[in-house]
Amino acid sequence: MTKIIGLTGGIGSGKTSVARYMQSLGIPVYIADEEAKKLMETPQMEQEIVNALGHDILTDNHVDKNKLAQLVFKQPDKLQQLNSIVHPKVKQHFDQWVLEHKNYPLVVKETAILFESGSATNCDVIITVTAPIDLRIQRVIARDNTTKEQVMQRMQNQWTDEQRLAKSDYSINNISVKETESQVNKILNLLENQ
Repeated sequence: MTKIIGLTGGIGSGKTSVARYMQSLGIPVYIADEEAKKLMETPQMEQEIVNALGHDILTDNHVDKNKLAQLVFKQPDKLQQLNSIVHPKVKQHFDQWVLEHKNYPLVVKETAILFESGSATNCDVIITVTAPIDLRIQRVIARDNTTKEQVMQRMQNQWTDEQRLAKSDYSINNISVKETESQVNKILNLLENQ
């Protein structure tokens, strides 16, 4: 039976780096954000999003990700509307993906909003990746070419590390690559021997 690892952490914590490391060890990894973006580009889903959130988010008849982000991060009710469209489709897609990887002992679902989306309930084990707030902000500014204020705004829409850790089985403090990989290896050894 395949064990599903939920891998989460706040923006800039480095959870995707941890996921990529796990992938390099031969563990199938589902990056929920990437899959959600692909699904959101399908004509059917674009139409659902426009119907719910209006035509102001369009550029050249396609959903403009920047306009969409500006809208949903300023208005929590709009974010909730978007999530109610996207999350069920991602869940369906993930369930199908798990079936396709049923011969693996471990698979990973990496998502920032594991708890907020309700998908933590489908995981056998939950790992939260943490890092100091200042480091997280630096990482996101460098990665997304954004401002500190925009990063803080996005952080406010996510659970805190304390909230995540209270519901997690394991945690990884992601500051240095070598130390992080060592923590991942220890957790995977424990899981593989259970």
